[in-house]
Amino acid sequence: MAKEKILLVDDDLEFYELLKHQLSTRGFEVLHADFWREAIRLAYENHPDLIILDVMMAEMDGFEVCRRLREMSDVPIIMLTARTSKDDLLSGFQAGADDYLSKPFLLDELHARIKALLKRSKTRDNKWTETFDDGNLSIDLKEGVVRKEGEVITLTPTEYQLLSRLVRNRGSVMSHSELVRKVWGTGYLMTESTSGKTSLQLYIGYLRNKLEDDPSEPHYIQTKWGVGYWFAPETYLDTDLNNGSA
Repeated sequence: MAKEKILLVDDDLEFYELLKHQLSTRGFEVLHADFWREAIRLAYENHPDLIILDVMMAEMDGFEVCRRLREMSDVPIIMLTARTSKDDLLSGFQAGADDYLSKPFLLDELHARIKALLKRSKTRDNKWTETFDDGNLSIDLKEGVVRKEGEVITLTPTEYQLLSRLVRNRGSVMSHSELVRKVWGTGYLMTESTSGKTSLQLYIGYLRNKLEDDPSEPHYIQTKWGVGYWFAPETYLDTDLNNGSA
């Protein structure tokens, strides 16, 4: 029988090690993310059964991370915080948290809440989303259909593979090498075309031409210079990222 997976999102490594040990001895598989982009990526790739999320983190607080995770799934989320004001409690539930636990807490209490939420979650749909729709662009990865302003957009198999990788990891930058490996395969040698662009850059351009209103100022597929690309509609844009065209 597979172990139930818990994703712990906390940038306190000492606290993580303690909690991982305690939860592991109780039969759980524990995954760890210490910043929000890693949390989004691990959630998409591993589909945890429950998420434990600390409120106080660098770059982005737990409330916003919770909202972004909620766009993916109805998976149970427990928020942890050293702050105990009613406003913080309300913010947590408004962001989509199922439970709220103040630090310090008893590990037995946390375990009891985890068991209660996991039992309750078996009666609801925690399916991880395979769609995106902002009213202009609609992407259904389960059905393999992409629409812009209601009209079906025809994508080549490679274009679709590339788009699906970006959408499933939306909010997180995917490196050039990771995208090439997952779309073209591990043995692919990324060479430059006569235009001086790699296959990845060319296909990013093809997708932008089909999806964007203005490919020179992309709204959906953003560039992190020197790193890679990410699917980042307006709600995911982060001012610390240097975005631009390929």
